[in-house]
Amino acid sequence: MMFFKRTALTHLRAWQSRTDRKPLLLQGARQVGKTALLKHFGEEAFSDVAYFNFEVQRSLHSLFAEQTTMRTILDTLSILHGRPLQPHTTLIIFDEIQESPSALRWLKYFAEEAPDYAIASAGSLLGITLGRERTFPVGKVEFLTINPLTFFEYLDTVEPALCNYLRQMQMIQPIPDILRERLLNMFRTFLLTGGMPEPARILAETHDITHAEKTLRDILMAYRLDFAKHAPTKDNPKITYLWDSLPAQLGRDNKKFLYQSAKPGARAREYEDALLWLVQAGLVHKVYRTVKPHLPLSAYDDLTAFKLYALDVGILRIMAQLDARSMLERKPLFTEFKGSLTENYVLQSLTAQFPIPLRYWTSNAQAEVDFLLQHQDMIIPIEVKADENIRSKSLSVYHQQFQPPIRVRFSLRNLSFDGGLLNIPLYCTDATQNLIDVCGSMLSVASIPTHER
Repeated sequence: MMFFKRTALTHLRAWQSRTDRKPLLLQGARQVGKTALLKHFGEEAFSDVAYFNFEVQRSLHSLFAEQTTMRTILDTLSILHGRPLQPHTTLIIFDEIQESPSALRWLKYFAEEAPDYAIASAGSLLGITLGRERTFPVGKVEFLTINPLTFFEYLDTVEPALCNYLRQMQMIQPIPDILRERLLNMFRTFLLTGGMPEPARILAETHDITHAEKTLRDILMAYRLDFAKHAPTKDNPKITYLWDSLPAQLGRDNKKFLYQSAKPGARAREYEDALLWLVQAGLVHKVYRTVKPHLPLSAYDDLTAFKLYALDVGILRIMAQLDARSMLERKPLFTEFKGSLTENYVLQSLTAQFPIPLRYWTSNAQAEVDFLLQHQDMIIPIEVKADENIRSKSLSVYHQQFQPPIRVRFSLRNLSFDGGLLNIPLYCTDATQNLIDVCGSMLSVASIPTHER
């Protein structure tokens, strides 16, 4: 069975090698590949893997809830596993750990009393659980967020040579046309499933679009079941209204989120808890408008104005009921919504690369810059175009007002850097950080007088 080469493996290997290693906690939405990643890592890096699932093995809850000792817990887990758990060489996986607050609290004692044991936990709704858990062992665990599969992670498995070529770019120069066509076809295929590893695997291995579509719909249904199972009863209908409104919200020219578009008469104060639930569950990205593009961006958030994006472009496509074959054949049905899908894709790619959340900027209804990126000591304006038609005044308006050293435009045009404008082909979005750093180096060299170079 195909396994996608996740960049998170690098973080997991670094965690394993640290002498002061703490229990690890993987966060991420359901079906982004946390469990498969941990199991693969365990088989690759450890002699043994002991897997425990708190959602399936309900009896585990009582083990951690009782007044007990570390020795009793390790001995009991060894019996359940069928062989002794060994320090250093056994990876102990606690899956769906959010189902057991007691087990979460016990991570502190693993850190203090059994630091030689490798403990890696995962949970689909950890953000919500941690938001309610007042006795969580702060400072006793390490966190790692797992995002949906990126295009480069997909490409690294199905076309590794092509992926290496893109990852190792150290110059801003056009990509050869023969490679551009292959990349564009691979990118369109990736957009069908987005970053959900299971449907992406099905499509890559079998080319069965119908099967991949069904798997995506099943994931969407699992999210809806989570609303009913885990959300407060009073918020469940509101969460559904907000979630279902995402395609319509993103389909408008002005993508500012409007509660009234989710349900007529809805007010922010009535829906704040429902929206917070979706954010903490990792199902949506909230992008605030900035009132002033200065450092740090977080100091200038307009908390009343924001855009909401889905966690993944494949999920958004299914929610919008866009047929996969229509996308491949470039029918008008896809054309009408392609800008929203492209913007969502760029957002999730940049979120995986940069730690500081993106913002957006508007200017008196004259211009709107899709995203603002804070990177090092720069604020970089970003514009997203779904094809080669790149006419827009927003970046120009922003540039006239603030003179940023680098502006970024994503489109289907070839890679280029001219007059401070970096055009990144959409299939190279995952290389954004590297390409910006290359441009930054070019600008630094250009600023040095010729006789001093």
